[in-house]
Amino acid sequence: MGLFNKIKNMFQRKDDVDTEELINLDNIDNKKDSNEELIIKEKVVKTKKAVSNNNIKVYEKGLTKSRQGFVSKLADLTNRYKKVTEEYFEELEEILIMADIGVSNVMEFIDRLRVRVREEKLDDPEMLKEIIVDELFIIYVNDSVLTSKLTYNETGPTAILFVGVNGVGKTTTIGKIGYQLKSEGKKVLLVAADTFRAGATAQLKEWSEKIEVGFYGKEEGADPASVVFDGLVKAKEENYDVVLIDTAGRLQNKVNLMKELEKMNKVIDGQIDGGASETLLVIDATTGQNGISQAKAFKEITNITGIVLTKLDGTAKGGIVLAIKENVGIPVKYIGLGEAKEDLQVFDIEKYIYGLFKDMM
Repeated sequence: MGLFNKIKNMFQRKDDVDTEELINLDNIDNKKDSNEELIIKEKVVKTKKAVSNNNIKVYEKGLTKSRQGFVSKLADLTNRYKKVTEEYFEELEEILIMADIGVSNVMEFIDRLRVRVREEKLDDPEMLKEIIVDELFIIYVNDSVLTSKLTYNETGPTAILFVGVNGVGKTTTIGKIGYQLKSEGKKVLLVAADTFRAGATAQLKEWSEKIEVGFYGKEEGADPASVVFDGLVKAKEENYDVVLIDTAGRLQNKVNLMKELEKMNKVIDGQIDGGASETLLVIDATTGQNGISQAKAFKEITNITGIVLTKLDGTAKGGIVLAIKENVGIPVKYIGLGEAKEDLQVFDIEKYIYGLFKDMM
């Protein structure tokens, strides 16, 4: 069974699987557990089911524009061609490029598809739907071990730096991740080290109050490294688990920004064993290829460990997830699929594929 069918079965049969789990709990434990214990177990299973189903729905809703723009064109292409021809490949190539998957990705994809069509003697476009999904997944994974999980410091506070140009939703992303980490039971501190952008400190402080987590900041124009230093001292003294650090996004002055980030990292290295656990680059998905250029530029000046792709719900070019991985070799760790706090999701390649190709399944 190919990936297409596995993902289809995984998500479309989710309700049935969860219901069976509930029934099995009854059958196994009914004789030895009290009614109260059974009720608790049922609630646990139902809660897990609700969270999982809700996450899938966020992906489905958030990828609506991409699905309608991309998959509808694929469906139309399949309907118009009775056989796989050279013209079919040319139109498919154009559709993929327009989805911002990336020219190199598309060339590799089309080559692989041609080989499979020839070797498996396929001539019906309808039969290629599953192969298209499989091959796009293979291109993203590319024989590498990918993880969207955050790395945590085991011996003290975990410091996570957020970088990105102004206007990509960096501060909002910090607030949403802070909210998620707090929901997981972690004590979170937001540190406002973007002291150059007017209102940045106040905006982050507002988020800390909104999600009820700790905050540290100074006046606008203060030395960012000193803000980080004092924020980490506070984190250690007050036993915070995670410190989320906002930084300036003045990419137009790469030399100064690089020096600023180097200084901050030295401060973190001096305060925390192992230094920053993550440096996450925030990119606005609606900027398309410009976002990829930003990723390349930031990769040159600091060690990026993961990408947060915001506003993916606002673009029909959801293929940018694949293009970023291909161009900079950095995994996407979070994707923004809406305005609500819950709409920033840990990136899951299977849910992404399902959300993108749901109408073909």
